[in-house]
Formats: sequence, C-alpha cells, structure tokens
Amino acid sequence: MNSQIPVSTILQSYDDDAPLAEASTIPAPWYTDPRIAELERLNVFSKTWQLVARTDQVEKGGQFISTRVADEPIVVVRGNDGVLRGFYNVCRHHAAAVVTQACGQASMLHCPYHGWNYGLDGSLKGMPEFDGVKNFNRAENGLVPIRVETWESFVFVNLDPEAESLQDFLGGIVPRVAPLGISKLHFFDRKAYSIRCNWKVFVDNYLDGGYHVPHLHKSLNSVLDYKQYTIENEDRYCLQSSPMVSSDEDAETSTTRKGDRAWYYWQYPNLMIDCYEGYMDTILVFPTDVDHCEVIFDFYFDDVSEARREYNAQSMGVACRVQDEDLGICEDVQRGLKSRAYGAGRLSVRREAGEQLFHRLLAADLKGVRRPSAVPVG
Repeated sequence: MNSQIPVSTILQSYDDDAPLAEASTIPAPWYTDPRIAELERLNVFSKTWQLVARTDQVEKGGQFISTRVADEPIVVVRGNDGVLRGFYNVCRHHAAAVVTQACGQASMLHCPYHGWNYGLDGSLKGMPEFDGVKNFNRAENGLVPIRVETWESFVFVNLDPEAESLQDFLGGIVPRVAPLGISKLHFFDRKAYSIRCNWKVFVDNYLDGGYHVPHLHKSLNSVLDYKQYTIENEDRYCLQSSPMVSSDEDAETSTTRKGDRAWYYWQYPNLMIDCYEGYMDTILVFPTDVDHCEVIFDFYFDDVSEARREYNAQSMGVACRVQDEDLGICEDVQRGLKSRAYGAGRLSVRREAGEQLFHRLLAADLKGVRRPSAVPVG
C-alpha cells in the first residue's frame, strides 16, 4: 500500500534532473496517494495564480464572483472606487459564507447567518445586537484579503501573500499570446465535466504533443498537419501548435476549425488555452480528490450575435466531442495507474517535452526546490 511508503520516498522516486531522452514520468503513486494530493493543495494550488473569472464579470462597482481555490472559499468584488479586490469568503463572526451566489452585484456584502455586513472594500460595517461586547476592534475584523490581478480578459487570485506578481508568474506566455488578440473575443458558453481521474492525468493528456491525436481524435487530426506539430517550452508554459490543413473528412470540424495555425497553450499548473481563427476555449482542471477532477471549458468567439449562435454551438459541439474522447481514456489511465503492472512510463523525445516540463515544475513545488523560471527540457 502507498500509505506504508513515506511521502519523502515517493517524492524522491522521481528524477527531475534526467534529460528528456532518459526521463520517465512521475511515478504512479503521485497520481494515487492522497498525501500527494494534499501536498499539491498546500504547495501548488495555494501558491500559484489561479484563474477564477472574466474581467467582464466584475467590471462594474459591486459586481462579484465567488468560488473555491485550494478548497478555500473566496470572493472577488469590484469596489465603487473601481478597485478589484479579493477576500476569503468567510464571515469573521462564525465562519459562514458571506457571499452565497456564484456571481451578482451588491452594494454591501451581507452574511446570511447573523446579518454581519461588510463593505465592498472588505471592511466590517455592522454587527446586529453586538452591544456590550468588550475588547472587540471592528477595524481588525474585516474580511481577510487575498491577492487579485488581471491579465488579458482574465481575473486571477493567489492565496500566497508572498507570491510573485501575476505578470512575473506568467512570464513568457504574456508576449507570446498578445498577438492573438484574445481579449477581443467574447464569452459564449460554459461546459463542465466531472472526470474519474487525477487532475494530472488530464494535464498529461493535453501535453503529450499531439501523440494521441491521430489515434483518439481522428476528426481533429484531419485538420492538423501532424508531422509539422511543434512543442515549445519556456518558463511555466508550453505551447503546442500545428499548421491547419483543409479536409473533407469531417464537415463540422473543417467548418469550425479555421485559420493558418492551431495554438494550444498550457500554463502551469492547470490552465489551458486553445485558439483558432475567431475562436478560443479556456480549460481549467481542478482536483476534487486524488481520483477525481473537475474540468471547466469556457468558449469564446469573435462574433456572439444571434445570427452566429448556431455556428458557435456547432463549434462547441466539436470541442465537446473531442473532450468526450479524452474523458474515457483519462479514466482508463487512472485505473491503470493503480495496477501492480505499472510504475512509471518513458517519454517521447519528439512529442512529450511539455509533459516533462509539467512534471519538473510540479516536483520543484512538492519537493520545495527553488528552480530558475526557465526549466530546461533536456
């Protein structure tokens, strides 16, 4: 049983210094041991910038979103002064969630449990029937703040007050994405999946350099020039891209996947951005527990008018079909990771440099090793 093996032994069983030609994946217990999942919550998701919203959801005074990051409840709200702020969504009285809606607009943040009120700046404004309480400092009992910053049309939070800025964390992906003009695209719809696999299995699948595409995604493969598929690593991101080709193999795919090139960005640890001409989807994967994850797709188009609704829905359908194909294989991999027949796998030098980058960055966080922002890929 993994629980009988010290966590330190499990962590040291992965050689993150091996060059790609000699490297293996992170070992199976990294995907199946609950203690590793808890380390990830504390050392990865609690200390990295996490995408939580679109800027258009919090552009007006009083607009807010609430969600969870690293199993912590958080709320992001735009103040009437125009400042965007983030807080733990926990009342300082008896720990109830102050904001109970996923999104909305309010002039005050009102706790539904005992009626405590907080301003949009997080300050405690009022406590019903609190007369007579001694040695209570209202100024010290506002909502506890967290860091919030924006990039392009996205809102990120970080639970670590000592973390580097969002721009520094994103590093080279910022200038690389800029020419694509993704902030000009408009949100269209969302699709969420619950998958019976560890969150890292989903990321691995995304980062295999198109290795599985000809075998699992035949319709998508028909519009990609697989032989010219490229993989580039820098900082904490991997860019996979491919020239587009015309094809009559699948009408829906060829109609909705256009442009000169397909762009597939992954940003450590759990954000993916797919771009084609006039189209983008963002993919977020969150661990539910060691054997389950939630995957959220947000779809964006250059035109979201009613006249384009049917086309956009068709394009979404193509993405969902690909996701359905991935879902089954990811769940199958999770089962295989628990087999006594598997320990770790080797990596394709041609295809899986991005996967090694992911594993090295993860290992650095879990082992507490400080690495340069540019991680070599072998």
